[in-house]
Amino acid sequence: MGQLKIVPGGIQLTGQALILNTLRASTIRSKHGQPISVESSRNLSVNTRNAYGAVENQLFLGHDRLEVLANHFRITDTHGTNLFAVDRDEVIVGAGSLRVEGEGGVAFRDSIQTPLVRADAGKDLKLESPTRSLEARATQEIFIQSRAGGIETTCLNDLKLHSVAGSIRFDSSAIYMPNLKTVQPSGSSSSGGSSSSSSLLSGSTRGGDSAGKIYQLCACSSGKLFLAAPNSVCTADDSAICR
Repeated sequence: MGQLKIVPGGIQLTGQALILNTLRASTIRSKHGQPISVESSRNLSVNTRNAYGAVENQLFLGHDRLEVLANHFRITDTHGTNLFAVDRDEVIVGAGSLRVEGEGGVAFRDSIQTPLVRADAGKDLKLESPTRSLEARATQEIFIQSRAGGIETTCLNDLKLHSVAGSIRFDSSAIYMPNLKTVQPSGSSSSGGSSSSSSLLSGSTRGGDSAGKIYQLCACSSGKLFLAAPNSVCTADDSAICR
């Protein structure tokens, strides 16, 4: 039988073997300390069947693709910890972090649920929706923190901060609103289409004014803010300011 030898517990084959049709075996293993190679000139399929002969799981290795047919797919480390698991309902990544190296980032067709979104050390974090809106929603709190730098929010239209039952707090040693319009003092106290709802004093330094000049911070009935001279009435004659 040449290189094929019958040994206790099975058959031993030395060298290479060419299988012309079907090979049936319960175990295929190499000699101790030696590798084993399985090659095919076209494709390779590994199937498992149930008691009725139907294929339950399949591993297909073709010319340009690798396909796995299974109800559950799992990859573990040497300690049995899940690194990657897939079934019909969810995909689980059990590693310490999920890293996407592509320049285009990662795109989610529907929603993403995560307790933490964090960039690498020394890298910026950007959440962007090129053509649609970006929504962050939580049942209790949304916490945004930058420990060593600033947080910048830029938009084309309005930026709205809306609280249904609570309040909106700005807790800082300095709050700057450099582009507020200033009402010029006039002899008339008529509001001219705008109303004042507060007359608080606020320190503001504007482009053409001297440093440390004091203005009144006034508000229209719509909530829009403007500045007025410290000794004038906190109203606006120009209706365009509250527009």
